[in-house]
Amino acid sequence: MKVLGLMSGTSVDGVDLVLAELDGRPPHLEWKVLEHREALFPAELRERLLKALHGESLTRELALLHHDLGRFYAEAATSFAGVAQLAAVHGQTVWHEPPQTTLQIGEAAYLAEALGVPVAADFRPSDLALGGEAAPLVPYPDLLLYGEAGVRRAIHNIGGISNLTYLSGLEPSSLLAFDTGPGNCLIDEAASWVGLTHDPGGKVAQKGQVNEEKLSAWLAHPYFRRPPPKSTGREIWRLDQLETEGFNPPDLLATLTELTARSIAQAYERFVLPRGLDEIWVAGGGAYNHTLMQRLRALLPVPVHTFEERGHNSKVREALAFAVLGYLRFLGLPNVLPQVTGARSAAVAGKLLVPGVRYGG
Repeated sequence: MKVLGLMSGTSVDGVDLVLAELDGRPPHLEWKVLEHREALFPAELRERLLKALHGESLTRELALLHHDLGRFYAEAATSFAGVAQLAAVHGQTVWHEPPQTTLQIGEAAYLAEALGVPVAADFRPSDLALGGEAAPLVPYPDLLLYGEAGVRRAIHNIGGISNLTYLSGLEPSSLLAFDTGPGNCLIDEAASWVGLTHDPGGKVAQKGQVNEEKLSAWLAHPYFRRPPPKSTGREIWRLDQLETEGFNPPDLLATLTELTARSIAQAYERFVLPRGLDEIWVAGGGAYNHTLMQRLRALLPVPVHTFEERGHNSKVREALAFAVLGYLRFLGLPNVLPQVTGARSAAVAGKLLVPGVRYGG
């Protein structure tokens, strides 16, 4: 089955679209990436999304944004009409506060009508209703895609938020996954001080000096010591939640980059390395930040590879995972596991939309 996965993450820079050929059922899934495209958000749409993420949107503004984003997804995917047989879309998280709520926007009905195929969407509430964190969602797909017998591997995504999946061979019961804390979100926000959307390659941070006093204070945040299952979001990791007075831009970016690197390293030291670990594969935008990757390799005692170094595309990982989530949902199979999120049981997550065109309009 040809499945289109769409993912717009916490970096809020655009949507990745991955068309994959998927066949079989767990534990054996045959897969092949057929095509990857990226559609960047127009500046005006990105500003509205960031406003919503900061909790500053009025009800009408959020309602309009929900549908405008859905139309953007549909337009971005139109070239896949007639090819994709199923689609899966995550939507844009604008608030994540488990166990009370999680909210992803981007009306999927537009995508269903544009493609003329079923669309799986709104995955997180199913796990939340079962008492889980509703995040991370991609560890089971990670296992099916990248698990290898006898290898203890971590799949690490550094998007706006940083998260990891620990794979011990092919055994689902050994899965461990959680958000480690901020990934690129604080770095990107600070980059706006110098007129950038992000720090390309970590070049600005490389020119700065780390403020160890501020860094120590930031690393004392209780989230870092909280054991998994756990998840977090941009509701917490924003510059206005940190003490940033007195910084110049390079020093701020250097200190925030070090915050991401050290919080990731500490997460491995506390929760992963005691289980045994052979290697880490890094995906997401952070994999292209050379300063950040250099620090991770210095701080961690195991090989740290980018997805590209292992023959994959860093930007494909999450959209491909959502294609797998949607495929499993279409088959009526569990796709989110309780040992990952803390839920009472596995979830068959996602709501399935069927286009009207299938019934003659």
